[in-house]
Parts: sequence; structure tokens; C-alpha cells
Amino acid sequence: MEFAPYQATQHPIQLDDGDQLMLHEDAPAGSDATTPTVLLIHGFAGCHLSTYMRRMTEKLTARGYRIFRMDMRGCGAGEGTAKVPPHCGLSADVASALNYLAELYPESVTSIVAFSMGGTLTLNMLAEAGDMRVGNLERSLVVCPPIDLAHVEQHFHTFWGRRYDRFFVKLIWKQVLSRWRHFPETAPPDIPKYPRQLRDIDELVIAPGGGFASAEDYYRQTSPGPKMGSIKQPLTIVFSEDDPVVPIEPLFDTFRSSSIETVTTHHGGHLGFLAGQNDDHDFRWLDWRIIDWLAEREWMRRPISGKQKQPVQAGAVPHQRPNSNPSLQRQSAEATGSKK
Repeated sequence: MEFAPYQATQHPIQLDDGDQLMLHEDAPAGSDATTPTVLLIHGFAGCHLSTYMRRMTEKLTARGYRIFRMDMRGCGAGEGTAKVPPHCGLSADVASALNYLAELYPESVTSIVAFSMGGTLTLNMLAEAGDMRVGNLERSLVVCPPIDLAHVEQHFHTFWGRRYDRFFVKLIWKQVLSRWRHFPETAPPDIPKYPRQLRDIDELVIAPGGGFASAEDYYRQTSPGPKMGSIKQPLTIVFSEDDPVVPIEPLFDTFRSSSIETVTTHHGGHLGFLAGQNDDHDFRWLDWRIIDWLAEREWMRRPISGKQKQPVQAGAVPHQRPNSNPSLQRQSAEATGSKK
């Protein structure tokens, strides 16, 4: 897929500890102060230029949404502006972005769409906020978020998980070395040539940089699973049962508040969700479900008059354990047609 040239307006956000976040604003033609806003948050080792971020930006601006793509600390355009490495405990960064958007566009309601690690940050932020509204946030949708970090780390020791462990180590180690070049005082005395596993990076970089005693302490403190009963604001979690990066099992074992809707599909991989033959404009099944999710709220916000088209249904069923209702599972799989 070819993307339009980058034309976003950059918004640096100064954080209390001296680091910065970078937001990238893309506004549709004819937008005004009341145009609804969507904050997109990328996943681990991603940035505003990640394919799914660019794809959703183009599709949503074409439908009249103002989009802000958030670079986590030191990622994308924020490289060299943050000493603290991005990690799952930086939920306050999401709150800072939301508060900034509310000050910038006080009449614009905001939705979050977050992917993978961005979803984990969103879950932690919502759990800490309880029923207190953050900025103009109205509701959130997160896709394949790590809920139990220790469980993900253990998965990376399995036969199928090792390949993803190596893949992410290669991506993130470049980011780590770049941060140490910008801020040599944050580097350890002995820098390894190349870490073998992500857990090594968590122990060497994330734990000391984030103020955790160890990798295990980092996993324990920042896993949103035990906190999800505290989430009081509208939230949708989308997960695939065949996710090869973030296993779905912790989702079934987590107590969740009634504010949380969960949607699972048989197939989708990790942020893949490629559809077979259906009525969508292209094979990116998840993209159109996100558009539907946003459109449903727009219809709820204003009265319906005349013969207006209803938003397309999401084509997936509410959360259930695998095989708990085979007929619904088949209906979900047939409706989504999603495969990685």
C-alpha cells in the first residue's frame, strides 16, 4: 500500500521529568474545533511511521476524524528527546497526551485506538484513572495488548515464541544503542555486544531505566491484568486466539469490570486480521471494525433522521472461552474471515 507524503503537524509535549513525547496531527479537510479526535498509539518497537499507524491515519482522516499519532518516548520523531526507555509502566504519558489534546481542542471528544504495547499503556492508564475522565477521552479500543508480561516473556522461550523474541531484540536493540549515544550517562559500564533475549534487555535497560528492581519486578508492577477490575470507562479489547506474539490465555483468566467489552476471533495473528472475501473495501478486516466502532459512537451521539445508512456490524462475538459455544465460534470465524 502506498501512503501519501508525510504532512502532519508535530506537537512536542514536555513531560515533568524533562523527557518529551511527540504527537503527529493529521486533520481532515474542513475540520473545526468540534471535529472528533482519535489518538493512535503504536506497539512495541513501532512509531508513527508503522504501517498500521499510517494506514489508519489515512482511512480515518478520510472519514472526518482528526488523528494524533503518538510516538512513545524516544521512538520515531522523538528519538534523542527521552532518557527514560519506553515501557509498560508509562501510563502517565498517555494521560499527558490526552490532557494536551483537551487543552488544544477543548470542544473535541477523543477516542483512543491503541495497538499491542500501546494497548497495555492504555489499560494501565484507565485502571489508574478509575471513573475520573482524562482530558476529553470518551472511550478506548485496544488491540492484542499484553495483559500479563511475565506470561509473554515465558512464551518467548517456547519453540514458536523464540523467533519473535529474536525479531524484537533486533529491532529494539538499535533503539537502545541510539538512546545511549544521545545520553551516555544512562548506559551501563559494560555494554553487551548483543543481547540474546528480550528479558536481557528488560533486566539491563528497562528495569534500571524505569526504576524497577528487576525484570520480574517490572513485569509484576506494569501488567494490567490484576488492575482491570478498576477500569470504569468504556473499553473494547480485540484479541485473536492464534496471536503468536501475545498469547490470549491471560485474557480468559482476568477479572474485568462491566465497562470492558472483549471481542475475540479465531484467526488474526498479532495485529494482522487479514480477511478473506467479504464486503469490506479491502482485506484489512480490523481497520473496518475500528471504523465501525467509531461510527457507532457517532450515531449514538446524534439523532438519526431520514434514510441514513447504519454502520456495519463488527462481525465478531463477545468474549468467550474457546469452544465454549461452537456455533458462535463458527459464526464469528465466518463473519470475520480473518487470517494472518
